[in-house]
Amino acid sequence: MIKEQICNFLTYIGIDDKIANNIDNYIVLILIIILAIISDIITKKIILNLITKYVNKSKNTYDDILVEKRIFNRLSQLVPSIIVYLWIGSVFDDDTSKWVDIIKMVTEVYMVVIIVLFIIALLSALNIIYNRTSKNKSITIKGYIQLANIFVVFTGLLISISIIFNINLLAIFTGLGAFAAVLMLIFQDSIKGLVGGIMLSTNDMVKLGDWISMPKYNADGTVIDVSLNIVKVQNWDKTISTIPTYSMVTESFSNWRGMEESGGRRIKRAVIIDLKSIKFLNEKDIENFKRINYLKDYIEAKQLEISKKNSELGVKNDAHINGKSLTNIGTFRVYLESYLKHNENINPEMTFIVRQLPSTEKGLPIEIYVFSRVQAWAKYEQIQSDIFDHIFAIVPVFGLRVFQNPTGDDFRKLSEA
Repeated sequence: MIKEQICNFLTYIGIDDKIANNIDNYIVLILIIILAIISDIITKKIILNLITKYVNKSKNTYDDILVEKRIFNRLSQLVPSIIVYLWIGSVFDDDTSKWVDIIKMVTEVYMVVIIVLFIIALLSALNIIYNRTSKNKSITIKGYIQLANIFVVFTGLLISISIIFNINLLAIFTGLGAFAAVLMLIFQDSIKGLVGGIMLSTNDMVKLGDWISMPKYNADGTVIDVSLNIVKVQNWDKTISTIPTYSMVTESFSNWRGMEESGGRRIKRAVIIDLKSIKFLNEKDIENFKRINYLKDYIEAKQLEISKKNSELGVKNDAHINGKSLTNIGTFRVYLESYLKHNENINPEMTFIVRQLPSTEKGLPIEIYVFSRVQAWAKYEQIQSDIFDHIFAIVPVFGLRVFQNPTGDDFRKLSEA
């Protein structure tokens, strides 16, 4: 035994037997510590450097991620602890001594901690590798990685407790039933997040890159992260909103992915026409409208249809009352349809409606319900604005007026009249 050899050497150089027997344990312990330090230096300074150089030269990017997440560093930290654990008992005569047992216990707990950190780092590396190699970038496994981390940490904690208190691990798991309520209380957010994350993933409710709106949490923007407990949304003003994952299952929110995948973005807006400006068209109005390219064919076809119908009814001068006649509001509506069909930014293959809504005390709403080919927000708003700029400008040509409530200037002019 090394201890005996050291004790004999100390006696040989003239140290008293009692003193030699007292200090040989400490000398052996110091030697083990020195050996552990040397092994740690060799592992980190030589072996890890060689691995890092190989990884840097390798064309494979996966090993770069392992180095980035310090996977090999975690493993290297096990070497000194293994040496201490293996040698601490073999170099002593009495393995049952309390201080030897304490060193073994501390070493075992240390190795458990290192293994837990190694597995966590490995799972993190796997998450990065998945994100870089997955064909579907919108599907994330971050929530499952976080759940696995919780399981690993919890298992490591139980193993450490069994080592420290010398309790059978099976007995600990058996006794967990009594603490189930406490554990569920502690991990209730994680449990809810897990359930919510599974439901979000299974039902394809939210993916990375989706545009969602959830007014309760002031969220209106792009999903940038889906984790076990929260979903992060970068709003259009560049602020970040965090939403509990489970809330996205139990509460309502809008996902605009369907709009993005459809190839169009809805334009739904109405122009309110003053009812007092609606009238029948006279011959002069009809001739003027014939000069508008969007209306020429419609006017000519409509004139033939009206003339034929009125002849059958025997109507001549009182066509507005007893026969058929064109109106400025109907002609305006046809003009809008033709104008929008000739607009290259409007998708004619999707819902395309120009319609009258029920009249109100403010007038008659003419609603535009079409879809823009462009979905990008800024360009979409520009297209929508250009359309309604033209509509507001063309309304007077048809003898119509857009309704608006009287302003202070209107009352001033009325008082001056």
